[in-house]
Amino acid sequence: MHASNEQFDAAIEKLGTAFLNAYPRKGAQLISQLTPEEAARLLHEQPLYIVVKLWKYIPPGSANSLFKVMALPLSINLLRQLDANVAVSMLATLDDSKRSVLLGELETQHPDLASELKELLIYPPNTAARMMDRSIQAFYADTSVHETLSQLKKLKSKIADVLYVLGPDQALIGELTLNQLLASSGNQTLGTLAAPIKGKLDVMDHKDTVVELFEGLRARALPVLDAQKQLVGQIRFFDVYQSTKEELVSDMQTMVGASKDEKALSSSWFAVKKRLPWLQINLLTAFAAAAVVGAFEGLIAQVTALAILLPVAAGQSGNAGAQALAVTMRGLTLREISTRQWYQVMLKEMLTGLLNGLAIALTCAIGVYIWSQSVGLALVIALALICSLVIAGSAGAIVPIALKKFGLDPAQSSSIVLTTITDIAGFMSFLGIALLLSDMLPVG
Repeated sequence: MHASNEQFDAAIEKLGTAFLNAYPRKGAQLISQLTPEEAARLLHEQPLYIVVKLWKYIPPGSANSLFKVMALPLSINLLRQLDANVAVSMLATLDDSKRSVLLGELETQHPDLASELKELLIYPPNTAARMMDRSIQAFYADTSVHETLSQLKKLKSKIADVLYVLGPDQALIGELTLNQLLASSGNQTLGTLAAPIKGKLDVMDHKDTVVELFEGLRARALPVLDAQKQLVGQIRFFDVYQSTKEELVSDMQTMVGASKDEKALSSSWFAVKKRLPWLQINLLTAFAAAAVVGAFEGLIAQVTALAILLPVAAGQSGNAGAQALAVTMRGLTLREISTRQWYQVMLKEMLTGLLNGLAIALTCAIGVYIWSQSVGLALVIALALICSLVIAGSAGAIVPIALKKFGLDPAQSSSIVLTTITDIAGFMSFLGIALLLSDMLPVG
């Protein structure tokens, strides 16, 4: 007996749902390779619990693009299931009109959730308020261990590792772990068990401040207080770690002109749309470097060996700049350095460039002399390498810090700016020194 088309379609749909339920991470990877419109259609056909399960594994950039084209009913149901800070991040990516419609529908169906999200949307992006989890467990100091455990058992939400202890005026006075609570006598009060708070965050603290505080305190979680010093949420170390890791990965891609939304298996057309504009900009900067070489056309025609050594000077300069840029970008992303430390970072990279330049210059000069039997040519390439590596190291440190200082994304623009500087520095130092020492160079 043959199954009808409807039965066949139903069977295929069940198999798809079963796969996504069993392998949500793999399913999320496959969904991320689709266009947002295709992914939205696929999710629309799935039960809500499957959509929520998949959403945990969809990269933030892809999730935001997908949310923008998602049908209103599914958007509302999804927001109900997500943490408030995740929901707010997604709402913030929408244009004002669509966000207003969505919040209006939420206010009608789920007024408490709408009120909470509107409150969080008031705070600027990258603040503690946007990062915090509002699902916290806080108890008064005179509550007994037995009573606390009874209340925790009644909770439907997951019990946090850290519990907060409040005074009579609801001021935060201490904290204790769940393990401490379980190991204590039932008659003891939380006030006698609570340890002093390691550190506190304000709702308006910037993400950089949050990371710095976690690094200094090595805390499992930190409480977040509002303007009235009342406890409103907490930020967990794991969430900060995940956020920093995602930022570091996206910075690595944007540094070389690839979109942070692009994946290894994204379509070629998607990759071209994201990469081509940066390649076009890079082409313009390449013409600037070519113009420098063109200015020394006469000298190169006289001493053809210079043309052979040009890639050596530019290549070493580019590599040194890229090393300095990578270290500086890592420092900025992980908050190891701030823009105020630009001078120390620049001096360190200048000295590194000088020492590396001396070592590379000696090796290169020996090789060039053996090849050309020209002391002049060996001296020119040696001096040029020292100069260009010092400039490249300095630029690799200063460019990302300067861009961040002026409110620009250093990951997006640093690579192109640095490539221009290192190419011009490499060509200019090599050909400029060659012009000054032209009497020592072999003709032909």
